[in-house]
Amino acid sequence: MKPIISIGNQDFKTIRENNYFYIDKTAFIKEWWNSGDVVTLITRPRRFGKTLNMCMTEQFFSNQFAGSGNLFEGLSIWNDDIFRKLQGTYPVISLSFASVKGKNCQEAIEGIKQVIIDLYVRFDFLRQDNTLNQREKEYFDYINADMSDTIAAMSLHRLALCMNHYYGKRVLIFLDEYDTPLLEAYINGYWEELVCFIRGLFNSTFKTNPYLERGLLTGITRISKESIFSDLNNLEIVTTTSHKYETSFGFTEEEVAAALDSFQLSDQIKKVKGWYNGFHFGERKDIYNPWSITKYLDTEKFGNYWVNTSANSLVGKLIQEGSPDIKTAMEDLLSGRQIETFLDEEIIFSHLNENDSSIWSLLLASGYLKADTLPEEEGDVYHLSLTNYEIQNMFRKMILDWFSKSSTKYNDFIKALLTDDILYMNRFMNQMTSSVFGFFDTGTHPSAQEPERFYHGFVLGLIADSKIDYIITSNRESGFGRYDVIMEPKNPSDNAYVFEFKVHDPDYEKTLEDTVKKALSQIDEKNYDALLISRGIPKEKIRHYGFAFKGKKVLIG
Repeated sequence: MKPIISIGNQDFKTIRENNYFYIDKTAFIKEWWNSGDVVTLITRPRRFGKTLNMCMTEQFFSNQFAGSGNLFEGLSIWNDDIFRKLQGTYPVISLSFASVKGKNCQEAIEGIKQVIIDLYVRFDFLRQDNTLNQREKEYFDYINADMSDTIAAMSLHRLALCMNHYYGKRVLIFLDEYDTPLLEAYINGYWEELVCFIRGLFNSTFKTNPYLERGLLTGITRISKESIFSDLNNLEIVTTTSHKYETSFGFTEEEVAAALDSFQLSDQIKKVKGWYNGFHFGERKDIYNPWSITKYLDTEKFGNYWVNTSANSLVGKLIQEGSPDIKTAMEDLLSGRQIETFLDEEIIFSHLNENDSSIWSLLLASGYLKADTLPEEEGDVYHLSLTNYEIQNMFRKMILDWFSKSSTKYNDFIKALLTDDILYMNRFMNQMTSSVFGFFDTGTHPSAQEPERFYHGFVLGLIADSKIDYIITSNRESGFGRYDVIMEPKNPSDNAYVFEFKVHDPDYEKTLEDTVKKALSQIDEKNYDALLISRGIPKEKIRHYGFAFKGKKVLIG
C-alpha cells in the first residue's frame, strides 16, 4: 500500500500520528545540538522543509511536548539514549514571520506585533502562577496592538525572562522565515525603515539576553550582518555552500530513490532527476526540492511545482531592471552554459540595483542557481548554472510573459525576420516598444533614456522561444568590437543574422534612416561577421539588420 501524502502539512505531530509520508530528518536535531552554537541562522530556498524541521525541533525539545517520545520512535534520533532523555525538557519560544507581508512599514511592524501578541496569549498561563512577581505579570498587559515599537522589540527578551523564572531553565528560541518581512520591505520600498525595528528586536532577543540557552533562525537569504545582525557576534551562519546540515533540508538522491520505490515509480528516476535534482548544499550535489518530489509522488505527473509556489516577483524585478551584463549572463544560463562571477553570499539589499554580484548571490541563495564549483579561497570566482529543468522552464515562461503584453504575436516577428519582411518587422517593433517599453524597464532610468536594457530583454525573449532553431548571443566580441546580437543557425543551410542597435543622435543624424545606415556601417567596419565566418558560415548567408531607436519609435533596415 502506498503511503499517504498530506500536501502542505508542516506539523510534525500530525504527520507522525497519522503515519503520513515522511522522510526522517531528525538527525538534524542531533547535529545542531552537538554543534554547541549559541545562535544559528540556516538559509535554504523556500519549500525546502525549513518549517517542518523547526516544528520537529520544537516538539522534540519543548516541555509542552514532554512525554511525546512516541512521535520520534522509529526515527534516527530515538536510537540515542542521551537524546531520548533530552526530549521535552526545555522551555521553547517558537514563532514564524512567514505571514508578515505588509505593503508598507507600518503594516509589517503591525504584523510582527500580532505574532508576538499570539505568542503571549499562548503563554498567558505563566502569570496565573505565583512564581512570577507582580511586575513580570504586569508586562503581559503591555503586549497589545497599541504597544510601542520599543516594547515590541523587548517582548521576546521579557518572555524569555518570565519563562526562565517559571521553569528555572534558560529558553530555546526558534524563529522561522526571519527574512520574509525584509524581502517584502525591499520589494515595496521600505527596507531602511523596517531594518531599524528588526535590528532592535534581534539584538534584545538573541544578543543581550541572559535567559537564552540557544537560538535557531531559518530563512531564504543571508542578509548583511551590518543590516540587522551587527551586534550578534555569537551568530553561526549556515548557507547553501556551508558544510553543516548538508542533508537536513531537501531530499537526497538515496531518499528520493527509496520514495519512488515505495510508490512503485522507480522506473521514473532518470526523468525525476532531470526535472528536480541539482540543488547543491555544501559538498552534496544530489539534493532535490521536497515540494516538487511530494507533488510528483502524489500526482504521478511532472510539472513546475516548486517554481509555481511563488510569484517570483523579486527575481523578475532584478532581471528586468538589471544591467545589460545581467541579461547577457541570463542568455548563457538559459542556453545551458555556466557563468563565472565573484560574489559574496552576504546579501546587501541596498546594493542590488548597483552590483551584479549581489543579484547572483540572491539567486544562488534562493535556489534558482547552483554553484557547480565552490571557490577554494575567499575572493575566488563562483561557477554558477541554472539548478535544473524545472527552473529553466520557469525563467523561459517568465521572459515570454514579459512580452505577452504585446497585442502582436511574438512568433510573427521571427517569421517576418526569416522571410525578410522588413515592413512587418517595423510594424511589430513599434507596437512592441509602445506596449512593452515602460513595462519592461521599471528601473531607475526609463528605457527611452537607457534603451539597451530593453534590447537585451528582447534578446532574452528570442532565447525563450524554444521553437527558434538558433543560438542567440549578445554583447560578445567579434572582429574589432562587440556586436549587439547574433543569431547563429544550428542548421548550416539557414541564414545567420547580425543586429546592431543605435539610439538616434540628433547632433549627428538628421533622421532615423541615417541612424540605421550608421548601424549597418558599424557591422561592416567592425567586421562582426568574423565570428560566424570562423564557424563555417559563408558571407552570403549572413544577414545584417540595423535597429534605430528614438524614444518609442523604431526603424529597422
